Amino acid sequence: MTNRRDFLRRSASAVGAVSALSMLPASIRKALAVNAAVDTGTIQDVKHVVILMLENRGFDHYFGALRGVRGFGDRFPIPLQSGKDVWFQSDGTKEIPPYHMDGTTTKALQSPSTPHSFKDSQAAWDQGKMGFWPRFKTQYTMGYLRREDIPFHYALADAFTICDGYHCSVTSGTDPNRVVFFSGSGFDPVLAKQGINSNDRTSEPDNDRCWITGTMPTPGYTYADNALTWQTLPDVLQNAGVSWKIYQNTNDNWTGAMHGGLAFQSFRNAQPGSALYVKGMTDYSIADLRNDVVNDTLPAVSWILCTAANSEHSGNSNPAIGANYTSQVLEAVTANPEVWAKTVFFLTYDENDGLFDHLPAPAPPSYNADGTLAGKATLPLDGEYFSDPTRARLLASDTISGTVRPFGLGARVPMYVISPWSKGGWVNSQVFDHTSVGMFLEKRFGVTVDAISPWHRAVCGDLTSCFDFVSPNDPKWPALPDTSNYAAVLAAQSSLPTPSAPATPQPLFQEPGTRFSRALPYELHTSARIQPNGLVSLTFSTTGAQGAVFHVYDKLHLDRIPRRYTVEAGKMVTDDWNTSATDSGKYELWVYSTNGFVRTFKGDALASGAADFQPEVQVCYEPVNGQVYVKVHNTGTKSGTAMVHSNAYRTDGPWTLDVAAGATGVLNWDLSQSGRWYDFTVTAANFERRFSGRVETGKPGVSDPAMALHL
Repeated sequence: MTNRRDFLRRSASAVGAVSALSMLPASIRKALAVNAAVDTGTIQDVKHVVILMLENRGFDHYFGALRGVRGFGDRFPIPLQSGKDVWFQSDGTKEIPPYHMDGTTTKALQSPSTPHSFKDSQAAWDQGKMGFWPRFKTQYTMGYLRREDIPFHYALADAFTICDGYHCSVTSGTDPNRVVFFSGSGFDPVLAKQGINSNDRTSEPDNDRCWITGTMPTPGYTYADNALTWQTLPDVLQNAGVSWKIYQNTNDNWTGAMHGGLAFQSFRNAQPGSALYVKGMTDYSIADLRNDVVNDTLPAVSWILCTAANSEHSGNSNPAIGANYTSQVLEAVTANPEVWAKTVFFLTYDENDGLFDHLPAPAPPSYNADGTLAGKATLPLDGEYFSDPTRARLLASDTISGTVRPFGLGARVPMYVISPWSKGGWVNSQVFDHTSVGMFLEKRFGVTVDAISPWHRAVCGDLTSCFDFVSPNDPKWPALPDTSNYAAVLAAQSSLPTPSAPATPQPLFQEPGTRFSRALPYELHTSARIQPNGLVSLTFSTTGAQGAVFHVYDKLHLDRIPRRYTVEAGKMVTDDWNTSATDSGKYELWVYSTNGFVRTFKGDALASGAADFQPEVQVCYEPVNGQVYVKVHNTGTKSGTAMVHSNAYRTDGPWTLDVAAGATGVLNWDLSQSGRWYDFTVTAANFERRFSGRVETGKPGVSDPAMALHL
């Protein structure tokens, strides 16, 4: 197993190998080496939280090719109705798999924006079927960048912590997600608590309420639509006596779109001299941010609103300009080492534009076209949906579901966790979204963000798992490349053609290797039971500290909406598939959840239900030492044999289990040599089960060692 020192040395050499750029200025290099303040060894050592949200970049688009994250080397892509894997997206006439937008031959950094409204996002997501992104998002949805195209972004991920399970909150555009980011909800939480779904008067499905006319301070902003009424995060902090400030140019914040607070009554009614007006509707520059850091007057919570030109939004900005802007922000927040030693900097993106991401988004169950729910949950779901009875926000062709749609979660977006407690090139694979930042503020400052819904709290983490507050300090640091030559980089590309999908599909690419991975709060289970009448019952349960969403793809009926199951921590739910009704007992169900958790169930329910040997499998974890146990129960009347094969991580086996009637056969493996990852299949007559994932022990580990090896 690679040790931490060797890992960091490799990270540093990788950065140096791909970039001939000079290092960052000496002041930043010094600041990067500053040790974290460790007074209590808890989150209370964090005195400042700085938050920057940039624009419209998807995770696969930026980091699908990054080593050690769940990207293009994912061994378990979801299946499409075409029978192919999720990579084989169609525009309706031809398939367009992911392709590299090469910065040496095309204007890769200046590729066009793609559609990203609620309508086209719902259509591309297709309630989880996800087969036609290019049809609704254009061919550019499938383009992605590599390390050589965006060296600063990759170096930032190698230096700090990148989250590969962070999703935007709404399957839509900028305003809907910034409203969630600034308040904890995109729909009225008062109505939701009454079980009432929101509409476009009580929620923000598309860009509307943050877009303003007018200038500050005079004559002031004019708003296009009615105000939302629940509290924003600044309201919550102000009422709790926690200091905060928004650093922005009030007349160059993309006509208000960067400021999710402008959708709300409290900000719109704020008068000159009031706290919301002074802190949240007044000009404060990056220079002001730096001065506050230098003078140790940085508020407890700071938001930075970028301009359109610096936002990284395709068509209005680009990654090179955005990297230079991020570098300026880093220079400001690290200007005083004593302050930086106590600061967390969250850098994320509001939404994915229309850029493809291959992971199915955790979301409440969708409704089938007949009004039935495609899945279940262990908590009430009423109020978690957007109601559009006139279909004003839906495409005419989008008829797979009715007019009540899940808000999200949406596609993954990058999230960097930058701080002295999160340095070293880690990946964190817990499910997060824009409500997670609000939950982090709750955990640190003792406030309550009432708008965050029970569903989000069940499924999304609070970002604390990204940090080592006990022993964070490490002398090794990968170096960040300089960004000041961005104008020359863009000029060199300006005469090149716009990147387009190649006529011959490219092979998938992801950098080989692992990275250190934070411990996750998951202990997930899915098991099957075959009933005599041909019913296949699946039970989903979570025995860890965090709940999860399980996605079930019926490979015999990929025309159907995949079922989704929200299971809170410590709870379980069961559902049935009637295999005798349409499939003569045949079944093949694929179950997906977070961080590579996969279960597959295949067989003939009618044949196995009538057999003398009737096996079923239970997988158990021994979290102290990271072992996995396979228990094969025989509920039949005669003994039989099950075969167990390793699919990855091991070279031994296969193993046989002879199980008497009414007995249980057991195998177990020590997973220390595979970073606690496992992948094996159990077979018998008319029976196949596959189990893959990672055993969590509460200790850090490594990313999937088998990731991208098949490429």
